[in-house]
Amino acid sequence: MIDNRDGEFNKSDLSLIAMLCDRRFGIGADGVILIENHAELDFEMIYYNPDGSQSLCGNGSRCAVMFARSLGIIQDDTEFLAIDGPHEAFIADGDVHLLMNDVAEHELIGDDFLINTGSPHYIKYIPNAHDIDVVQNGRAIRYSDRFKEEGVNVNFIEECPNNSLVIRTYERGVENETLSCGTGCTAAALSFALKGAESPIRLNAVGGELQVSFNQEDNIFKDIYLIGPAEKVFEGVIEL
Repeated sequence: MIDNRDGEFNKSDLSLIAMLCDRRFGIGADGVILIENHAELDFEMIYYNPDGSQSLCGNGSRCAVMFARSLGIIQDDTEFLAIDGPHEAFIADGDVHLLMNDVAEHELIGDDFLINTGSPHYIKYIPNAHDIDVVQNGRAIRYSDRFKEEGVNVNFIEECPNNSLVIRTYERGVENETLSCGTGCTAAALSFALKGAESPIRLNAVGGELQVSFNQEDNIFKDIYLIGPAEKVFEGVIEL
């Protein structure tokens, strides 16, 4: 998370993004987020995957909201710009509630789902998510003929009691398993709703627990909120 309101960060140097994300020679991260000024909204969030590509990052957006509050840019409510357009969010009881864009397009591929929640997500239901080799199986789908050009995130989902799911995610751009993916959790929750589940849905990722709430009208989803905490781990200085 970088405060770039002074515009000093060189966004054209994508090798710099890769260096910062490197866990041995940089800081170590699954992505880089810049907070910048915006003429009409509270701020703009710019997100880079480690390979320099850009997409919406749901969990990154929640972190950006908490970061913006720590910088004094906002209080508990905000409207900011991300790559897929403006987003609203609010902070309550330590959780960031991020309003996602409406979702009307989803595709059934055999028993699997393809849903775009700001980033494209392939969703596959399996009996035991803890046992699967996420990298090997995720990579096979991500680099299949249909998806190898644009890429796709791959989520392996296990249905659990009490309207909950276990989720593990292979993320394009990172090209590895990540501990939690907000847009993936959102897509998984909506796929569960298409199978008959009701809002809210609890998701247990490797990195922690999130919730997704929504209103469903036929197969159109509105008022989608990605809900969860965002905690500061450390801060520091790196010379570029």
